[in-house]
Amino acid sequence: MAANYAYNTRDIKFALKEWLPIENIFAYDKFKDYYSKDDLDIIIDQANKIAAEVIGPTNDDGEITPVYFENGKVHIPESFKRLYKYIQENGWGTSNFDEEAEGTLPYTVYLALSEMMAAANPAFFPYVALTTGAAGLIQSFGDDNLKKLFLPPMRDGTWSGTMCLTEATAGSDVGDILSKAYPTDDPCIYKIKGSKIFITGGDGDHVENIIHLFLARIDGAKPGVKGISLFVVPKYWVNEDGTLEPNDVETTGIEHKLGLKGSSTAALAFGDNGQCRGWLLGSYNSATGQGQGMAQMFKMMNEERVNTGMLAVSVNANAYWNTVSYCQERIQGRLLTNPKAGRTQIINHEDVKRMLLVNKATIGACRAILLKTAYYLDIKHYEPDLERKKWAGSKAECLIPIAKAYPTDEAWQLIGELIQAYGGYGYCEDYPVAQAARDVKIYSIWEGTSYIQSMDLVGRKWTMNKGAAFAALLKEIEDFIVQNQRTSGLEKEFTVLEKALASYRTIQKTVSDFQEYKHFGLIPTFARRILTATGQLYGSYCLLEQAIIAKKRLEQIDNQHFDYNFYKGKIISARYFLNNIVPNIWSVAEMLQGGDTSVIDATPDIFQY
Repeated sequence: MAANYAYNTRDIKFALKEWLPIENIFAYDKFKDYYSKDDLDIIIDQANKIAAEVIGPTNDDGEITPVYFENGKVHIPESFKRLYKYIQENGWGTSNFDEEAEGTLPYTVYLALSEMMAAANPAFFPYVALTTGAAGLIQSFGDDNLKKLFLPPMRDGTWSGTMCLTEATAGSDVGDILSKAYPTDDPCIYKIKGSKIFITGGDGDHVENIIHLFLARIDGAKPGVKGISLFVVPKYWVNEDGTLEPNDVETTGIEHKLGLKGSSTAALAFGDNGQCRGWLLGSYNSATGQGQGMAQMFKMMNEERVNTGMLAVSVNANAYWNTVSYCQERIQGRLLTNPKAGRTQIINHEDVKRMLLVNKATIGACRAILLKTAYYLDIKHYEPDLERKKWAGSKAECLIPIAKAYPTDEAWQLIGELIQAYGGYGYCEDYPVAQAARDVKIYSIWEGTSYIQSMDLVGRKWTMNKGAAFAALLKEIEDFIVQNQRTSGLEKEFTVLEKALASYRTIQKTVSDFQEYKHFGLIPTFARRILTATGQLYGSYCLLEQAIIAKKRLEQIDNQHFDYNFYKGKIISARYFLNNIVPNIWSVAEMLQGGDTSVIDATPDIFQY
């Protein structure tokens, strides 16, 4: 098979050591006695070694021996079982988020390490990520008994976890779920009845128990999302003495997917025999019929949205570095500018360089957006000053839909360009980009589709705190332009960013006009394009920040220095992104101002022809 881990860690080190003020995070009490910026090289190199030597060799197994369902049981690749235990036992997974443990890493650093580990085997990583998310909910909302019962075996790799939202009749519209919970004599325990589909890691033979974080409506609760509660529903019930017994949770099948074939995606039936039980997380107000489930689940979902954006970057970046290696070796054709020089490596052809550069630049922008979001989440979590905590939380909230949707949307198209760079070989399973294309597509659907993220951006994040939170994000970009627009060699790019910011404000004004004149259908018509423009605006801001740092570094070294081409590449990536991708922002502004109603006018019957 074709899997090949090909990561280069230099940009990750640059982002953490030279761009982000990571020392602010390491200064918090949680980390100050354990880490400093000087430790990052060792930590990143160690994670990269594990990705290359431990995780990477298992990637092909997901393709050769994919997940299968037999006699009511789900079987995952043998190597995944050993790998799951290794990652969890050695502190690279769920235990890193133990609030009481010493020596854990901040989320910003862990997200960067996760990018490498996920790239080494994208189908494996969800088993760890979903367990971490489920354990986080128990840690945040469970009582001492639930924490004692579930967290240790979830952290050491004995058990795993999932989140169970989706049903056959209620996907993105979670408020329509049919799953029910019925009170028992114990106010903490409920009988569970319902079915869930598309449950990542929903079953497998890699662990002794699977802990489902399950959304259901308590009998008599309000309709819609307000009436939903969250329950801890293990596959095997955990008795007080620690013994396990069946909990009436059955797997009814698995999905046969386009990609991520080593990752189980299960359909589950809960309580078909009336014997399924679950612990309520938090409380339920029987007087009002309101539960806490959606608010609790969104804590996990927001973190998973950032993680999903990271997964898209990981698959995209690994495909990119594989393609670079291929293009450096493949000899084909002659340069139009110098045909007499003979045949050349295809990396010298202008269109191949364009395909590689659009990947390099966009991956860099997406990585920067994700790490900036994680940085703000760390401050929100650990900062003792309430005003600064609130400031960081607002920044993170504004960025989360962008961090999730922009990388996942772009990766599908970018990997298409990489397949093109390979030529016919890229379409063959003998080379890793074919699998990358199949694996990466799900990420724009996971954790709320790109459309859902775009409506969250326009409908919630733009108006959060009466519009002040997002306005502050734009003011940050405006101040950056004012302070740096005369940077030698980047004047043109700052002019582009200034025009892009003005165009983005035009987009906001036009959407406001749509609302005022009750042209409500135009908002969802353009929402996804607005989100893309937002990612391009914020990504270009991050890339220019990095380009200024790279420019200063280049002034201190000569062209023989080992870092010369890295810093040169940072500047060229920023220039390419600003001059070739960012103009889309004013194109979107012009489209919105045109107010085209073609989508609205397209009645369903026209699509039959």
